[in-house]
Amino acid sequence: MTPDADAPVDTDPGSRTLRRGLQVLDAVLAGAGEGVRVAELCRSTGLGRAPVYRLLATLQEAGYVAQAERFRYVPGPRLAGQVTAPLPNWAVRLQPVLERVSAACGDAAFAIVREGPLSHCIARQVGSHPVQVLVIQVGTRQPLGVGAAGLALLAALPDAQVESIIAANAAVLGHYGGMTPERMRLLVRTTRERGWSVIGNHATRNVLAVGMPVRNAQGEPVAAISVASTQARMPRERQQLIARWMGEALVALQSPSRRAN
Repeated sequence: MTPDADAPVDTDPGSRTLRRGLQVLDAVLAGAGEGVRVAELCRSTGLGRAPVYRLLATLQEAGYVAQAERFRYVPGPRLAGQVTAPLPNWAVRLQPVLERVSAACGDAAFAIVREGPLSHCIARQVGSHPVQVLVIQVGTRQPLGVGAAGLALLAALPDAQVESIIAANAAVLGHYGGMTPERMRLLVRTTRERGWSVIGNHATRNVLAVGMPVRNAQGEPVAAISVASTQARMPRERQQLIARWMGEALVALQSPSRRAN
């Protein structure tokens, strides 16, 4: 049976979603040099913010779109030949931060960036304490929020993005210590209230970690760092102390004059 060439193309939900995704991708490509903000994508595609965020998360996960700033998107690494805005090498920039924090506390420190709904470990620093909890390796990807650094970065994002990421990861969250979307939302709220994240027994059993977002010069969250150790080594007072050390190291990152002191 020959398909009717005049039949509407948007009757199938999958085709409709694909068409909208291609609209978003075309809009990102059109602003390749500077990148495109979400508000501009909404105007050019006629879509609301929530569906645009969902489509961007999928395109980022597949490598077709990359995030240059909090609200600015550029073509991703899979689009060979497209001009992309230069992105900071956060692995290099955050290594001195990890070294400073790890030297202060003796435990392993980690840095992550976001890739769609996932966190991607880009750097790690081993500490001096005899027992090191190396929860992830450089290159590890996992749902954003199941680890302390990922939770800190997730909590720093706008509500619409948080909901989109939780929805994208909902099917696999249970594999991480019984995490649920409801608990993830609670952890996001408490992280925002505290200013830094604490999470244990999800990415790795019997481990507790503290995390903090990394912001660029415009105050936009672009990465996150964390320190992990055994639960016995992480009482509340030490969590607060590590959070203070992380905050000081990040201030030094933004201020070369302070870094020398």
